[in-house]
Amino acid sequence: MDRLETRELSYFVTVAEELHFARAAERLGISQPPLSRAIARLERRIGAELFHRTSRRVELTPAGEIFLSDARAVLDAVDTAARRARQAGRADRLVVAVRPGTATGMLADVMQVYTGRSGALPTEIVFTDNQAGALRDGTADIGLLCSTDDLNGLHSEDLAPERPVALLPSGHHLATRPTVDRSELLRDPFFQGPSPHAAIDEIVDLVALGKLTTVVGESIKRRLGPGVVAVPMADDPGTMLVLAWHPRSLAASRTPFVQAARTAAKTQTTRDIPLSA
Repeated sequence: MDRLETRELSYFVTVAEELHFARAAERLGISQPPLSRAIARLERRIGAELFHRTSRRVELTPAGEIFLSDARAVLDAVDTAARRARQAGRADRLVVAVRPGTATGMLADVMQVYTGRSGALPTEIVFTDNQAGALRDGTADIGLLCSTDDLNGLHSEDLAPERPVALLPSGHHLATRPTVDRSELLRDPFFQGPSPHAAIDEIVDLVALGKLTTVVGESIKRRLGPGVVAVPMADDPGTMLVLAWHPRSLAASRTPFVQAARTAAKTQTTRDIPLSA
């Protein structure tokens, strides 16, 4: 039998996860007929039926269950090879994934500690709202995330708590309160929760103009002008800022940055400095 292609394995795994050819085809960005033909061709090449198909449902056969486990392992190995090749191709630098707007928070403190250490690599910052995805596909070596992000398949280390604040125009009727409840914010016609996917400066400008109220991390206090107030949330425990990386990333370049982040987090906690959003 000819060697199977990763595309065939990907098609099979997607159908196995969806157990529905139409949904699998949509997820893969192809039409259903060629997907059905590809699976039928794969079954002929293997010499075993992988799916039980009826007009009402699709199920994996015992052979399909076994093949699914092995197919996933092969695809994971291919992903790992690509990831390690990307990292090896940039062995002279460290790529860090962060959300837009974190430069004045924890990231700045970590970078100050890291760059002052012997043997620190030049760093490249990738600003993205999908830090976890950048770590999984090898675009970045390490990332600053929140504990509420999707950390599935990643290793992570808690750095410091992230306390939430309500971002309000200075003339807002809640702006002088010591704390505010989410139930009060929900009565505001301009409230958006979670906060919109936009740059921090854009969010601050919208709040200053009276077009938005929202909840963000308290480090945003570093970027507020006189027209915006940050009021602590009384009924929101917040989250944790974490450092994350893929378990198969290159440890030699990652470890010094992890150590620097630990030092920076400990310093911030001691000084009670607001953390990055």
